[in-house]
Amino acid sequence: MDDWTLRTSATEYETPWYTGGYDRYEQPDGSEKNYYWASLPDAVVVVALDGDDVVMVSQYRPVIDAHCLELVAGIVEDESYEAAARRELREETGYDADSVTLLQEFAVATGVLRHNRGIVVAEGLSESAEGRELDSNEFIEVERVPREDALARARTEQPANDATLEGLLLASADDYLP
Repeated sequence: MDDWTLRTSATEYETPWYTGGYDRYEQPDGSEKNYYWASLPDAVVVVALDGDDVVMVSQYRPVIDAHCLELVAGIVEDESYEAAARRELREETGYDADSVTLLQEFAVATGVLRHNRGIVVAEGLSESAEGRELDSNEFIEVERVPREDALARARTEQPANDATLEGLLLASADDYLP
């Protein structure tokens, strides 16, 4: 592989949710170019299985001005993907899981993001004694979707959600879904 040399790195802005900036590289042909990036904290996506259903959430997403049917998801807060999955599942749905399994960790949108995502399957759901604990900006409806319909529903739901599609595709590939 040809050499790439980092010449400088600059952070141009910071928000409570992400940091943005650029890295200036000398490319293999000797020219230089700025490569812009946004850095986000790691996130977890939870394929929550309860009997014949997938427990999903429906919420309005102001950034795209649309309601979305999604898998439970959230930021990893100085914890493992599995611990974050348990916490997010309880906070968003009011369910606890007997078991959680990390299916995959991967980098997201590597052309522009510094962001990793973990897909976790949660099984053996029961109602949490603590109940739901939604953030002040979360207005979430819990929706149960039959396992056999979950992937098709995610593919036809508009707008389709990347994390939901990824999670259900991985769960299907690993035989968690029919």
